[in-house]
Amino acid sequence: MPTPRSPHAPGHRAARLTVVDPATGEAFDEAPDQRPEELDQVIARAQRAWHGWRADPAARAVALRACADAVETADDDLARLLTREQGKPLAESYAEVARTAARLRYFADLAPRTRRLDDGRPMRSEVTWRPVGPVAAIVPWNFPLQLAAAKFAPAFAAGNAVVLKPSPHTPLATRLLGSVLAAVLPEGVLTVVTGREPLGARLAAHPGIRHVTFTGSVPTGRAVARAASATLARVTLELGGNDAAVLLDDVDVDRIADRLFWAAFRNCGQVCMAVKRVYAPARIHAEVVEALAQRAKSVAVGSGLDPGTRIGPVSNAPQLGRVARVTRQALAAGARAAAGGHRLDGAGFFFAPTILTDVPPDSRVVTGEQFGPVLPVLPYQNLDEAVEAANGTGYGLGGSVWGTDLDRAEAVAERLECGTAWINHHAELSLAQPFAGVKDSGVGVAGGPWGLYGNLRPFVVHRPPEVEA
Repeated sequence: MPTPRSPHAPGHRAARLTVVDPATGEAFDEAPDQRPEELDQVIARAQRAWHGWRADPAARAVALRACADAVETADDDLARLLTREQGKPLAESYAEVARTAARLRYFADLAPRTRRLDDGRPMRSEVTWRPVGPVAAIVPWNFPLQLAAAKFAPAFAAGNAVVLKPSPHTPLATRLLGSVLAAVLPEGVLTVVTGREPLGARLAAHPGIRHVTFTGSVPTGRAVARAASATLARVTLELGGNDAAVLLDDVDVDRIADRLFWAAFRNCGQVCMAVKRVYAPARIHAEVVEALAQRAKSVAVGSGLDPGTRIGPVSNAPQLGRVARVTRQALAAGARAAAGGHRLDGAGFFFAPTILTDVPPDSRVVTGEQFGPVLPVLPYQNLDEAVEAANGTGYGLGGSVWGTDLDRAEAVAERLECGTAWINHHAELSLAQPFAGVKDSGVGVAGGPWGLYGNLRPFVVHRPPEVEA
């Protein structure tokens, strides 16, 4: 494809980020490691672009549709580069690219509504909406394109310019996406910056940024919130989850086993709203463990570029170390691996898909977010005990209930302390629905009209009644 106008910050090229292919463990490319002091120039450009971009909603809608078309045209290049740097199977990368385009197209059709207020007085009050200003979007390495679009698509639709910072582990596909969109968007509406810390911290604290939207860990999210508080910028934080799947005693294990397995192991388990704990009635616990273990033992693990691969490598070396550590700790405390439980031999960051049983409830793999291909399955004696355990965490992103009686399952789902609850499936989201967590899982709302209004502020005009001459 032709090289479009670059959306990247100008300047210093001496420092570089090394990008590693997680399927081989070897470096294969580089990206700029930009200096925090470059942000002044970048954000000044975003502020200049914002003044023109916010003025014409109709032109923005046309541009967003053109962005979606451009992404779809570049889907081969984007998907292959995403798999190379992130590790996910190529089919999942194509799906991520398609979701990126779909989100742009969805927000192209959304616009804020002017509202007339009536409080019984003759005064006319009207509420309109204005863009908040330049937005900092900071995204992690598990879904670099999809999560970037979840942040910049509503920001664009609202009339804001965006400075986008991907993870240092996955800068390449995001830079390519930025180049693709730069061929369509006015200059400065989107700028991609790449680099190590303190680049992200300086971006969040910059006085020219009016909204910081971040996806990542709870500790980093708290640091982002502290940084943004210096300028009182708005924050939207999606901080991960420890989603529980509660199986009821009438569940058909054979019928739901595939769905449950992939709800936990898609993208090698590196999904904020993946199933990370399963609670099964004691009388069918062994059956559930066996059904999941069979799938873990037989699933094809390998390079994401191999067409037969269903689960790729863990995305980076630090995360592989974390997955191995929490698994090792659980096994040392008495857990048993019904499948997996170890790193795979050979090159790359591969960890065997793992099903753990006999897991102590206070193990880190149960109480924390393992974010990898490891799933503990815990028995329960009564349903109240299972619901209490599912809710007994600082996280509150999602949860699910699995059973044959849908009314009963829905009643149990209503008891889960989370932002989204599913019945007989998990982690399926519509572009039109709100996405938000409770407790430590985040602040603010993304998705649907809520995502649009999160990038706007209300503006009220009071006008007295007309007076006859």
